Amino acid sequence: MKISAYYYLIMLVGLTACQEQIKSTPQVNKPNIIIFYADDMGFGDLQIQNPQSKIPTPHLNQLAKEGLIMTDAHSSSGVCTPSRYALLSGRYHWRDFNDIVHAMGESVFKENQVTLPKILNNNGYNTAAIGKWHLGWNWEAIRKKEITQKVKAKHGKKEVEVWPALAYDWGKSIPKGPLSIGFDSYFGDGTINFPPYTWIEDDKVKEIPTLTLQHPKEDFALEGNWELRPGPAVKDWDFYKVLPTVTRKAVTFIKNQEKAKAPFFLYMAFPSPHAPIIPNEEFRGKSKAGPYGDFVYQTDDAVGRILEALKAINADENTIVIFTSDNGSERYAYERIKNYNHDSSHPFRGVKRDIYEGGHHVPFIVKWPKHIEPGTTSNQLFSQIDILNTLVSLTNSELPDGFQHDSYNFSDVWLTNTVEPIREIMVHNTWSSKYAIRKGDWLYINNKDGYHTRIPKWFDEGQRFNTAKDTIQLFNLKDDVGQNTNLASQYPEKVNELSAALLDEQKRETFGD
Repeated sequence: MKISAYYYLIMLVGLTACQEQIKSTPQVNKPNIIIFYADDMGFGDLQIQNPQSKIPTPHLNQLAKEGLIMTDAHSSSGVCTPSRYALLSGRYHWRDFNDIVHAMGESVFKENQVTLPKILNNNGYNTAAIGKWHLGWNWEAIRKKEITQKVKAKHGKKEVEVWPALAYDWGKSIPKGPLSIGFDSYFGDGTINFPPYTWIEDDKVKEIPTLTLQHPKEDFALEGNWELRPGPAVKDWDFYKVLPTVTRKAVTFIKNQEKAKAPFFLYMAFPSPHAPIIPNEEFRGKSKAGPYGDFVYQTDDAVGRILEALKAINADENTIVIFTSDNGSERYAYERIKNYNHDSSHPFRGVKRDIYEGGHHVPFIVKWPKHIEPGTTSNQLFSQIDILNTLVSLTNSELPDGFQHDSYNFSDVWLTNTVEPIREIMVHNTWSSKYAIRKGDWLYINNKDGYHTRIPKWFDEGQRFNTAKDTIQLFNLKDDVGQNTNLASQYPEKVNELSAALLDEQKRETFGD
């Protein structure tokens, strides 16, 4: 049957209109996202940032060569939980709390709080968290109320009381974990040195803890303290399998995305090189910085394995890869200076917990092929809380109406390496007793002491800092990145300016619900 000219014309016009509509609404190819979050890794551990480092980090070196290093990047806190909360919420931790979540502790997130995984999930992302959590769960929801007696246990030299393993109904789902803040899936051990010592998948344990670890042995760690807290555990739990297992899980997750129709966001939170410092045998002796250096080397190897899986599914060119750390290196870093001539905080003063730069000035590398120019650096002042707003912009996601936050959008810095300042000021804090504020090259500390971690006597005596007898501190980081000389008495006007700016920032209302 012949088609009349009239109907042919109608079909042609309709087809053309459809083609025009398709052209006018192109599909956005959303990038995948991986955030590698190291635990207690110092700025000076990475070879590409510290040529004096005694630790080989070939995969991170390569990642930096293929991407952008932000040389002035900071975690929100000098300790674990607050930094993780800030990264995922885009919000200074100190607006809500300062301390870490202790063993079997409650979630730090408020009900219905806006988070990065929720935002990405609403934009069609498959969101997964693997590894360390340390942001709390509602353990009380699964505790058997008929069990009323705690058991005595030891944490170091302290006598404590803990709920025994039989006090929990392990068959129930555990509320207020990763799935409650926007992750589709979770796999990990919660926190390597905190109970319960078992694997958790999504919101349930994979093996029921039947033992109560009451007197953790102190002789397993290859460096530093064992750091184990007492509590429920499965029989024959092997701490040495934690890092290899979560690495394999991350590789499997990546491979499973090959045929997935949705983009993915992987929050890969390593348990390393946090204590217990326990590199597996095949990695021992690979560095010249002792067991800690070997543990950093193993972490670098894990990054390499996961990135290799990304290449295997041909997803590496459309994936934003971020590597950073939750805070500076643990206090054992001082002994490594003496024993191995390796300074994890180089070139900064202080370590984990401290308000000084060594406590929160962390490695930060970001790679996105064909978008971020390889082998570049940026000296822009940057906080991990800025990850949220930046990724929202790069993924064309939407912030909820009325959502107020502390996060800045650094997409122009990442994509064009603009030198125009994005962030003018930044507040540093670990515990509520001490605050610092950064503005340009100047840094003000509202206390005469920027330490929270006690420094060894030999280090204090051998490397004294030139400090004035002031009740507060002022440093010019451009001239004195090691924070050696307190300038507070020489620049009282600058002290007053930054003190007022800190007060203003603390008073500013920023709520993220």
